[in-house]
Amino acid sequence: MFLTKICVSLILSLAAVTAIGCAGEEPSGAPEPAPGQPASSQLNVVATVSPITSIVENIGGTRIALEGVVPEGVNSHTFEPAPAVAVALSGADLIFLNGLFLEEPTLEMAKANLKPGAGIVSLGEQTISRDQWQFDFSFPEADGHPNPHLWPDPILSLRYAEIVRDNLVARDAANADYYRANYDAFAARIATLDEAIKAAIPTIPAEKRKLLTYHDSWAYFADRYGLTVIGAVQPSDFSEPSARDVANLIRQIREQRIPAVFGSEVFPSDVMQTIAAESGAEYVDELSDDDLPGAPGDPDHSYLGLEVANLRIIIPALGGDASALDYVDISPVFDGVSNAVYPQ
Repeated sequence: MFLTKICVSLILSLAAVTAIGCAGEEPSGAPEPAPGQPASSQLNVVATVSPITSIVENIGGTRIALEGVVPEGVNSHTFEPAPAVAVALSGADLIFLNGLFLEEPTLEMAKANLKPGAGIVSLGEQTISRDQWQFDFSFPEADGHPNPHLWPDPILSLRYAEIVRDNLVARDAANADYYRANYDAFAARIATLDEAIKAAIPTIPAEKRKLLTYHDSWAYFADRYGLTVIGAVQPSDFSEPSARDVANLIRQIREQRIPAVFGSEVFPSDVMQTIAAESGAEYVDELSDDDLPGAPGDPDHSYLGLEVANLRIIIPALGGDASALDYVDISPVFDGVSNAVYPQ
């Protein structure tokens, strides 16, 4: 199988990283406008997958009208936007996508329905350079499409937030200080999360810091925090792995004495159950790539909530202590209710 391969000062240095975004119901209500700003002048913003929508929401807060267009709990790689999504895209001033080939049908629809003066921002391409692309079982280099799951790495997600801030400031100078303040607050949360992860990962015995997942969403995270992704069950065509692939994974888990394998709470996998049963590993089927915890409006229904929830599953299952994550504030960084739309 394949191998894949901080602190505030590191966060501040990310501005030098090169880099540009996974894509619907209409908003249930307009967000609260800025003082003295008519509601009609608010930026209409569209985002794709829910972690990106949450990052945009944290920066835009109550000063933008925000709509996500990829329903939570669907496979963002195979999502085909319905015609109704074109309506949201055609009214957007800014459209934030993950990019890196994740939401190609949504990107094409956005281009076809872009209103004059509107902008499409592909976050991934502005966050890592081509020589930082990672390839693996789910994303083989032969296909030319890198692993697009940057957001599980909180430092890369902070770069996403920086790009969002800069684009909102450029288009809505009247609220520039608001967006910058929200970004600063979000950056402080990311710094706390980063320190918590760096405290928690070393509590996992060194020989157990290995991940086998259904879909490889953790390549960039693992590279930053010293884990090794030994494989992923879902092939690049989103089918099922071959009998040989399954046998090799079982052998690896046995030989390396990996205590747990991780499936998705959204996509049950009989193959993962078989691998766990045959290898003697625990099967944990509660991870989420982009389906936020709770329901829209809940404090944990956020990017930070997703990160903490996943890590509270992974770290103890591998023999570590996740209590350092108890100090991470996962609630929105802004005051008020944004009324961002997260399609379910």
